[in-house]
Amino acid sequence: MDKIAVLIPCYNEAATIKKVVTDFKQALPEAVIYVYDNNSTDDTVKLAEEAGAVIRHEYKQGKGNVIRRMFREIDAEVYVMADGDDTYPADMAPALIAPVLERQADMVVGDRLSSTYFSENKRRFHNFGNDLVRKCVNWIFHSSIQDIMTGYRAFSYQFVKTYPVTSKGFEIETEMSIHAVERNMQMENVVITYRDRPDGSESKLNTCSDGAKVLMTILSLYKNYKPFQFFGSIALVLALLSMGFFIPVFLDYLKVGLVEKFPTLFTCGFVFIMAMLLFSVGLILQTLRQRDRQDFEFKMIMVENMKNRTKQAEQAD
Repeated sequence: MDKIAVLIPCYNEAATIKKVVTDFKQALPEAVIYVYDNNSTDDTVKLAEEAGAVIRHEYKQGKGNVIRRMFREIDAEVYVMADGDDTYPADMAPALIAPVLERQADMVVGDRLSSTYFSENKRRFHNFGNDLVRKCVNWIFHSSIQDIMTGYRAFSYQFVKTYPVTSKGFEIETEMSIHAVERNMQMENVVITYRDRPDGSESKLNTCSDGAKVLMTILSLYKNYKPFQFFGSIALVLALLSMGFFIPVFLDYLKVGLVEKFPTLFTCGFVFIMAMLLFSVGLILQTLRQRDRQDFEFKMIMVENMKNRTKQAEQAD
């Protein structure tokens, strides 16, 4: 098990990867630097290897797929995740890992948005999207994460080995942030400086398509983690619509003694039944969600015991 592992997912970052690896080796001399190549067609692998990184590969395209591979394969007491585009300062890595080593934090977020991001980043819609995602997640999940989509983070062993990666692309940071909030993990924010990509380095993030995926991920995780609120809200809207159309029909019936709008009455009944079904679904799923929380706590205990046994075995050798 490594003391510190620096994980760098890469796709065509030949313009910057050598400097990134060198900077992290200087900032964290005791760390093992892992570069996970994701089908690069330039000299990313060659340059990273020359800089002293350990090269691994993930052949399924997408940042989420790469992170799933990294978390599955690497064992370390503390992990640092960064991009290979030289936008994050390697000299801030000790500040990121300190809460994990000293205060048992599970995830430390490198907060760009509270410092230089909006002035350095030249992609206007990226600025808007980052701010929108931060506000949405913090409002829906009652959290206080200052930068949801930052790629610069530190993790504990417990977080890495209990986080089920399901995202395939750039929505991965949103997913892990919400996972940490909903699993009641200890999180801290560390403000970092941000610099835009240097000349010759291009962003792989598509503002429209990847932005839509992030928003859909938020909606999907809201359904998964808060099923009663999700289905209950839809049920409430349907019930109110049903009652809104039913009341005039009922008042007409009181006046003339006849139901003159049978199609409206049948539709109201159908919609109200749908509302009750959705309410029941939300209630059942919320009960299952509570059981899942209990199972997760037992899983955390098992992972902690596994970590301790691994360290004891290494010390015995």
